Amino acid sequence: MRFPKLLLLTVIAFSLGYTVGVNKITVDWRNYKPNVTVVNKEPPNPNQQLDLAQLWIVLDKLQTQYYDKTKIDSQKMINGAITGLVGSLDDPYTVYLPPVQNTSFKQTLAGQFEGIGAELGMKDKQIIVVAPLEGSPAQKAGIRAADAIVKVDNVSTYGWTLNQAIDKIRGPKGTKVLLSVVHKDDSKLTDIAIPRDTINVKSVFLWTKKINAIDEVDQKNFTKDQLDNEVAYLRLSQFGDNTNQEWLSLVNKLALESEKNPNMKGLILDLRNNPGGYLSDATFIASEFLPSGKTVVSQDDNVGNKIDMKVEKQGLLLKIPLVVLINKGSASASEILSGALRDYKRALIVGETSFGKGTIQTAEDLGGGAGLHITVAKWLTPNGDWVHLKGIDPDVKTEVDTKNAARDAQLEKAIQTLLANQTATVQN
Repeated sequence: MRFPKLLLLTVIAFSLGYTVGVNKITVDWRNYKPNVTVVNKEPPNPNQQLDLAQLWIVLDKLQTQYYDKTKIDSQKMINGAITGLVGSLDDPYTVYLPPVQNTSFKQTLAGQFEGIGAELGMKDKQIIVVAPLEGSPAQKAGIRAADAIVKVDNVSTYGWTLNQAIDKIRGPKGTKVLLSVVHKDDSKLTDIAIPRDTINVKSVFLWTKKINAIDEVDQKNFTKDQLDNEVAYLRLSQFGDNTNQEWLSLVNKLALESEKNPNMKGLILDLRNNPGGYLSDATFIASEFLPSGKTVVSQDDNVGNKIDMKVEKQGLLLKIPLVVLINKGSASASEILSGALRDYKRALIVGETSFGKGTIQTAEDLGGGAGLHITVAKWLTPNGDWVHLKGIDPDVKTEVDTKNAARDAQLEKAIQTLLANQTATVQN
């Protein structure tokens, strides 16, 4: 069965739940008296009963009576009306993206855009950082996962949509933006000035090292014998357009090395600060670790239809001992992957409770550069768990070492967990 390209990214703004049939308004101001032509007023479904009289009345009164005619932008009005429609759903993941925002979104999935390199989300009507991207200006400046963005350039974000936040924070390379944030478990406001840059997002990163060569861990916490052991580390930053191709080029190498190297004790799969991406990519990568026939994730729509997405290829890493790292910036597609590996007892999960996004969006181009993302279903782990708003709890909970920035205490705990549990089993 073929599935549509489905999105699980948290970096989205506002959208349209259904189409009202208004596609274009042309305005010609003559002596401040508008001559307006409205096209495509009929709804796409002739059986749909929509009373749009008040919309046209308000539009007409604004255009004929508002005192400053230079401030009236009819297309902006329509975009605002659509935003209002979507806002009534109270779903931050169903979004309408005007052309500029839609282009930016596509650039993000393609792995290149100009901005600060931080994935944004919405919790309790507050703009928050889901995760700063690895090596991004945001991360270097001190932005952290779960930061609440209170102001942008000294302007309050109260009542903002994600769309507004993205518009204000993104910008040309070489410019700066000032974010006023409150870090998690803190109460004070911190101002952080961040230079914008071209953000190149590489989805997959791999290294294999002896423990005594891993600078990020405190080697005093390992025995002398353990320091000579080797571990593989594979980081996934997102599930984007190039993820599968990047994954295959590195995993083939890793599979050969793990077979030939008796000192390699297993793999750390790092999904920290991975905000998600394509549902199909999450299934593809889970298939690397799970045997044929296993359900990776289930889609559950609004009419009770349930579709199981199963392992889709012969995996190369079915037997390698595995530990998965997650944190509060791990969302949607990364939660699908870690949830499946947890449910089948294929891996132990180390780190912090994940973000908690359990819905699926489909993306459509509306023409003219605009796009529509709409929530079409929720997803469930193989055991039927819906992680929405609660996240995935790790088997081994480990916080960040806030006193020593050079030490990665979570990676250290993942390696210790890997050495203590070197058997990889799958629950039938």
